[in-house]
Amino acid sequence: MTEPNQRPPRGWRRNRASRGRERTASPRAGLRKAVPKRWAAVPGVSRRVAVLRGRLAEPVPGGTRKDVLLRLTGTSAVAGLLSAALVMPWVGGAGLVARDSAAAFMDMSGNLEIQPLAERVLLTDADGDPIAEVAERERDVVPLDEMSPWAPAALMAIEDERFYEHGGLDLRGTFRAAVRTAMGNTQGGSTITQQYVKNLLIEQADGEEEVEDATAQTLGRKVQELRYAVDIEERLTKDEIMEGYLNLAYFGQNAYGIEIAARRYFSVPASELNPGQAATLAGMVRAPSYYDPITRPEAATKRRNMVLDRMVDTGYLEAQEAEKYKAQELKVDVTPRGGSCFHSEQPFFCDYVMHWLRDSDALADTQEERDKILERGGITVRTTLDTDMQKAAEKAIKKYVPGDESTKFAAEVLVEPGTGRVRAMAQNMSYGFDEEPGNTSINLAVDKDDGGSHGYQAGSTFKPFTLAAALDAGLGYGTSFNSPESTSVSGMRNCEGGRMATWNVSNAGESSGGTHNMVSGTKGSVNTYFAQLQERVGLCETAQMAEKLGIHRADGAELGVWNSFTLGDQEVSPLTLAGAYATFASRGTHCEPTPVTSIRFEGEDGRKVEVKPDCEKVIETKVADGVSHLLQQTFKGGTTNGLEIGRPAAAKTGTTDSAAYAWFAGYTPNLVGTVAVGDIRGGEQHPLQNVKIGDRYYGMVYGATLPGPIWQATMEEAVDELPEEDFAPSPKTFGDPSPGRPSGSGDGGDA
Repeated sequence: MTEPNQRPPRGWRRNRASRGRERTASPRAGLRKAVPKRWAAVPGVSRRVAVLRGRLAEPVPGGTRKDVLLRLTGTSAVAGLLSAALVMPWVGGAGLVARDSAAAFMDMSGNLEIQPLAERVLLTDADGDPIAEVAERERDVVPLDEMSPWAPAALMAIEDERFYEHGGLDLRGTFRAAVRTAMGNTQGGSTITQQYVKNLLIEQADGEEEVEDATAQTLGRKVQELRYAVDIEERLTKDEIMEGYLNLAYFGQNAYGIEIAARRYFSVPASELNPGQAATLAGMVRAPSYYDPITRPEAATKRRNMVLDRMVDTGYLEAQEAEKYKAQELKVDVTPRGGSCFHSEQPFFCDYVMHWLRDSDALADTQEERDKILERGGITVRTTLDTDMQKAAEKAIKKYVPGDESTKFAAEVLVEPGTGRVRAMAQNMSYGFDEEPGNTSINLAVDKDDGGSHGYQAGSTFKPFTLAAALDAGLGYGTSFNSPESTSVSGMRNCEGGRMATWNVSNAGESSGGTHNMVSGTKGSVNTYFAQLQERVGLCETAQMAEKLGIHRADGAELGVWNSFTLGDQEVSPLTLAGAYATFASRGTHCEPTPVTSIRFEGEDGRKVEVKPDCEKVIETKVADGVSHLLQQTFKGGTTNGLEIGRPAAAKTGTTDSAAYAWFAGYTPNLVGTVAVGDIRGGEQHPLQNVKIGDRYYGMVYGATLPGPIWQATMEEAVDELPEEDFAPSPKTFGDPSPGRPSGSGDGGDA
């Protein structure tokens, strides 16, 4: 807001009822009113300015405004450049032919395309509320009437005092710059329009070569810049050029445009810049790093004071006011740099979305096009994130596995069956790039290619894939085996037909040996039962079923088809496992997990792309329903006993050898959740044995002892607003759905 005794440029009136300012005239008109004051001591100048403006505004019989611009200013400016070339013959071959200068100048290409300025990629949650802004160049485009009038006043004072008088080419400044540049001594003097052109060329450059061309200190580049400036003045009003420049200019510290610069250095919007702040920013455009008020306050102060003096000289500021601001410290109040997932409310989910966009045909057909769109921004991406579900997951994880000063991690994903929409993605560790405990830049819930890890062995959460393969092969619930504490399985073949070595497999934990069928074997997660079931249905068939359901390795390698596949010897991500279990919940339809529902392109067309679920029926409905029936039994005295959520649910625990990792995967008909717990340094070297996590000691962490409670606490809240649905009845095809022989309780058979 304007400070006491502070006079804004003429033509502006403050109005507290409407964002603190209301224009009585256009900024152009208001700023021009200050001009006559400084010319008052120079007889005849104000009249010449008025005549020039009048001639520019007059209709031209048989011609265009560009013709007038050329006659009034263009020819003179080019003549100045020609003169520079003529008096310096060693520059004669530099691309400027002296004799037919005006005609040659106008024959040059002047049609500079003005593309939308690079802005941010805005990510919102499922309800449309912002959760992240990501930008290669942090910028917030604002109209001129939402900028403090001191910003253009300070800019004109130090960069182009006659901006509203000339037609884009200032003879005196251009001549001086051309001569000095040709002599190898870079010299300012470009008009704001010319600087706008140069910044546009840099902004729109495609590659380093075009950037070098746009910044080359050559006479040829200067002339082309002038030609573009003439054309820009023809197409845009002065106000539009001023607005474009102030939104385009770079102010250092990754602040592009006056709005972000005002917030970065002073923590105010551009509309509230006072004369001292505006002078500081205007002084930076020539050398943002050198005049950086954060890192070089002395240089910035001297430059600010110079700009304030020029504002007095040009009639925009009273000398007394200038002295008041010159006597003050810079009063820098920094807003930390934004424009990245690091600054997002949901950094890991944001990172996942950005990886997804880079690979998605929904954004554009080619990688090059996608990269350009994400670099330039200007899109709003509505994600699938349910904020309430996300909070529920974060709260549950924080309760059981605090991330502070710990190497133990917990990661959880919630996915919607039938659409694949990722509703929540949480982990206990903070987003960061240092090596301190409790920090990581790795998204522990996703694949390596999506910004995640190499994955974690999933343990017995893979056993349902063996169940699905068996049911698909026509086996029924009553399929039984003598399943002792340990047994040997031989004769299995991999997918190439190779015969596998004999596999010695044992149950884990307390004894759960004896004869088991699918129901009791699943309830107790009996290793020796599933080893024999896999042998019966086929090792390759089991692995192929897992792939149908969406299982793949997190590191991108092919699935390893080894004897212990059914015991989860493959490294996968929580997101992948959630997508596979969602296939059971949706009764056989697999949907690729997706974090986006729509992409809206800002700008003239306002195009909106709806992202449709990528779904395919991969297994028979009865097979999916059969697996869901078996996994519901785990809550009835099985490995998930006591982890009910007050509505129908199906689930499976998983604990790898020596408790390297512990898992829980469960679902209702309308929501799936998976939880993985481990040590970020590597579970194989740092297993979950004899560990203290939070305020509790664990001799060994099983899927039901830590991941299970996280899942339960999350799902109890997450499903609260979802309709309660029942699973389909058990298919009669598979026989008697009764439990058969009890197999004990707890996690005794889980591995």
